[in-house]
Amino acid sequence: MTEWREALEALRQGRVVAAPTESSYGLLADVRQPNALSELLAIKPRGNDKGQPLIAPSAQVWRELVESPTDEALRLAEWFWPGQLTLVTDARETLDARVTLNGQVAVRVPGSSPAAEIVGAYGAPLTATSANDPGAPPCLSAAEVERVFESAVRAGRLVVVAGTAPGGAPSTLVRLARGSWSVIREGAIPSAALQQVLRTDPTAP
Repeated sequence: MTEWREALEALRQGRVVAAPTESSYGLLADVRQPNALSELLAIKPRGNDKGQPLIAPSAQVWRELVESPTDEALRLAEWFWPGQLTLVTDARETLDARVTLNGQVAVRVPGSSPAAEIVGAYGAPLTATSANDPGAPPCLSAAEVERVFESAVRAGRLVVVAGTAPGGAPSTLVRLARGSWSVIREGAIPSAALQQVLRTDPTAP
């Protein structure tokens, strides 16, 4: 196990880092490095019907990842970031296709957590898929991550930041289109809070 500052060098080297988010451990990899994404998918395979959720150090960096965010997306980002709200919007074509799905990308600016400190210090977007076996609950401690991903840790392919995660609901996942929005996954931020900000009702996902 390591401290988060030491994880920055691992990310620069194209390695994968496991660190606590506001709810569970996430697997962080530099989205700008194709080899890092390949390593991530080797450690935790993900079906072609799923993209990779990302975390960004700021709303400005988020805007560099997406294509013309809607007014609704901008409003939600202003109200709820940093925090547990993931916005699914049209991705820029420059993004690696392995992190997008149907031309869209899921991004949030995380709230207070080691993962937030890491992405803030790193200054570039990172993946943030949950650290778990498919279908299993997300890991909440460094020891649990090391047990689940034992072979990757022993081989030095996965760097685990020491600590624990508090558990609880994951981020709320919202898809935005021109003039409409829908909740893909209910999470830490209730739909009612989103409705209050947007002053419109969600559409069916």
